[in-house]
Amino acid sequence: MGRYVNLRLWPAGILGALCLLHGVRASAQVGHDPFASSTIHQPDEPQLYKSQAAILQLTVLSENRSPLDRQAVVKLYNKNTKDVYWQTTQDKSLAIFGDLAVGQYEIEVSAVGYITAHKDFNVLSALHAYQEEIVVKPDPSAVELKASNVSQMPSKARKETQRGVTALKSGNLKEARKQLDAAYKSAPTSADVNFLLGYVAFQEKNFDQAQTYLGSAAKLDPHNVQALTLLGRLQLQREDFTSAQTALEQAAAADPEYWMAHRLLADTYLKQNEYEKAREHAQLAVQKNEGGESGVQLVLGEALANLGRDQEAIVAFKTFLQVTPDSPAARQVRKFIAELEQRDANPPKATDPTPKLVSSVAGTDPNMGMDDLRLSIKTWEPAGIDDTKPTFAAAVTCPYEQVIEMAGERVKQLVDDVAKFSAIEDLTHEKLDELGHPTSHETRKFNYVVSISETQPGFLAVDEYRNEVTGIADYPDQIASHGFTSLALVFHPDMRDNFQMTCEGLGDWHGQASWLVHFRQRDDKPNRIHAYKIGENVYSVNLKGRAWISADKFQIVRVESEMVSPMPKIRLLSEHQIVEYGPVHFQKRNLDLWLPKSADLYFDFRRHRYFRRHSFDHFMLFGVDAEEKRSAPKEEPPSAGSTSSSKATPNR
Repeated sequence: MGRYVNLRLWPAGILGALCLLHGVRASAQVGHDPFASSTIHQPDEPQLYKSQAAILQLTVLSENRSPLDRQAVVKLYNKNTKDVYWQTTQDKSLAIFGDLAVGQYEIEVSAVGYITAHKDFNVLSALHAYQEEIVVKPDPSAVELKASNVSQMPSKARKETQRGVTALKSGNLKEARKQLDAAYKSAPTSADVNFLLGYVAFQEKNFDQAQTYLGSAAKLDPHNVQALTLLGRLQLQREDFTSAQTALEQAAAADPEYWMAHRLLADTYLKQNEYEKAREHAQLAVQKNEGGESGVQLVLGEALANLGRDQEAIVAFKTFLQVTPDSPAARQVRKFIAELEQRDANPPKATDPTPKLVSSVAGTDPNMGMDDLRLSIKTWEPAGIDDTKPTFAAAVTCPYEQVIEMAGERVKQLVDDVAKFSAIEDLTHEKLDELGHPTSHETRKFNYVVSISETQPGFLAVDEYRNEVTGIADYPDQIASHGFTSLALVFHPDMRDNFQMTCEGLGDWHGQASWLVHFRQRDDKPNRIHAYKIGENVYSVNLKGRAWISADKFQIVRVESEMVSPMPKIRLLSEHQIVEYGPVHFQKRNLDLWLPKSADLYFDFRRHRYFRRHSFDHFMLFGVDAEEKRSAPKEEPPSAGSTSSSKATPNR
């Protein structure tokens, strides 16, 4: 190795999941294809459908009856044939299903931040176009992510705040914190910025920091109901009931219609054995939310039971069981009902204690136990894959087989159709301290060329070249990074069996509905996707990660990964990759490809922390026919130790 650290980040394939848009249907389903009779439309024109059966045009509306401001996923279930059809809303929040047979259907609409809505729908005539509307209501348990007073901020802070809100809606806490920290520097007295930073810290489980920001937001704007409510929720979770009561009473006074403040206040009073006040606010929460949240029925029932109003308590508990029969608390609640019925049949003496549930039924969040009270330590790298909890649309079943199959088809289609392309690559390289602050900063610019080929069935060869590179010394810190933008090759049909995959749910990425899939290298399968090369030795690195797959066309729009475990043998403690993809139009071939726009890499190697960003633009595509191949630029073969060609040998 000499005096150079000849470290190569050497995954298999550079652009393996560059998902092809050209020729993709707008429909996805289990069952038959409702668009099998094909669509007939031109770009920028209304879509027209040639259908041999009924058509459903469904518009998804918000509470104010305006088109929903984000993409929704629509599930159409045929009650007669049991077929399931999937579609996503497009322009004007419209989803269209074609070739529907006569019969009874159920419509299910889901969107991040909204309660899943259902509606029955009947097709009475085979040759008819039906127009339906469905209204979705905001999820009252979800924080409304917006800044109401951005017009009063400096221009720069306003843009940073809006970008932070966008990142939060997509579940990207790292980017949200970056943008909101920048906004805070310009507008430290903004109640909105303080609230949003408090929300980020709460999601990160940094509760001390969350309380500081939320407390500041509440002081700056005593009528900021969300800040007061989240502050009360945090204090209730930390069992500071007096402080929680103060914040939540202030929230309820600021907006008497905000049911969540009453719901948490009821729980606070219950914890302090003030049963009449707990009953009062629990009933207010039920009224304001029209009974839509089952957990408050538990609070109401326990308060009524402690007041000796057993029959009313039983009604509240049975309402909870009717709404959520499969709740983990259901068994305990049924036992509690039996005890109350027994007590009602045999009235107790005045000295007998009131039966209680094993643990308080209220709970600000039933998923938050004592283990979740650990404080996060600010680190220099993004939160771990399994430490991050993205926001999902509630009660949505993910069509796992379809998502995996269609995403794999997009990857395979690109590998089959693309021979070579080039781009301009901008490289940023930084050394970081423990808090993530750069101690050095370097940049490079390269003419970058990638070729993709399948030399034999099941064997993918992805070669990349940088014309300006003559050796390892041309890279910052003598560290060459190659090929890590191929992360989405994980979903290639010949590769995916090497990974455990779980479809986690329906999320959001920059306003686009996306299925989130968690993946992890299987221990009983070979690793053919990622490795480090030091000198002449190659060390395989097992990965786990998460992919965002668009719900309409099943394009992979973002992949994030990290090492399954550290590698002390080569003193590699951690590695975290984030790759984002976007559409690129090639006018000559009238083709749209999804190619990597940026790839971020964080790694801790030999007691040094590094951050790298590879950005790509000015793409040129070289076709697979001989004439186009001859017109491609000629690259010199890479010299020893400068670049690496990477190969993936999938299982078949």
